[in-house]
Amino acid sequence: MKKIITLTLLVLFALTLVVGCTGSKGITIAVPNDTTNEARALLLLEDLGYIKLKDGVGITATILDIAENPYNISIKEVEAAQLPNILPDVDYAVINSNYAISADLDPLNDSLAIEGSSSPYANILACKSGNENSDKIKALSAALRSQQVADYITAQYAGAVVSVVDDPTDGFDPTVDYAALNGTSISVAASPTPHAEILKIAADILAQKGIELRIVEFTDYVQPNLVVESGEIDANYFQHVPYLDDFNANNSTNIVSAALVHVEPIGLYGGKQSSLSAIG
Repeated sequence: MKKIITLTLLVLFALTLVVGCTGSKGITIAVPNDTTNEARALLLLEDLGYIKLKDGVGITATILDIAENPYNISIKEVEAAQLPNILPDVDYAVINSNYAISADLDPLNDSLAIEGSSSPYANILACKSGNENSDKIKALSAALRSQQVADYITAQYAGAVVSVVDDPTDGFDPTVDYAALNGTSISVAASPTPHAEILKIAADILAQKGIELRIVEFTDYVQPNLVVESGEIDANYFQHVPYLDDFNANNSTNIVSAALVHVEPIGLYGGKQSSLSAIG
């Protein structure tokens, strides 16, 4: 009997070592389910050493491209806007800063890991192809790329949102016929935070020329492009170029970037876990 007990203990000890080596702790990390933001989340997890992706997948990566998963992490794909809502139900979630801020999460202080501010995923002002050189779009672009907007981003978001404008304007484009735009309106689709907030600064600038900026808020990543493609809305401000390129390819839309404005570093947040030590 003593030998059986001893053998059982040895087997249990051996199993414990195996589990410890594989990191199998039932950890679940939720990531955005749209193509480019999912890849962006996976690249962050790879940078942290938690997974290894197949060579060359880059911004097209999905969970099917995970080559190595040494900690046996379960990756859960979730619609980006819902990630803050399901955070209490998972161990961690990789969340875009706009949705984190809307959920009263501070990307700099509440995230356990965050993308560098040199991220190539700059958010853009976008419009239907052929309209990028119209006075309406150029006027809105100049307002968004103004020193006033850059200063607002710095003061309001303290690094959670970062302006990428190297040569800010005074708010106006000298090639635009502002007199002809006086009394007209420009419509723009935007995520509530931070895009609609930033656009309010641009609205004040355009108002100086008698132009009304009509901001229409959306909480998803699909409708803002569809309403621009249909011509219902003049422009949108919510996405980055890799997402737009993928959207155009998959939806036969013809939307282009009119201006780079800011970047929102994507971050890893704790849900059931309060630190990264639970992973390994």
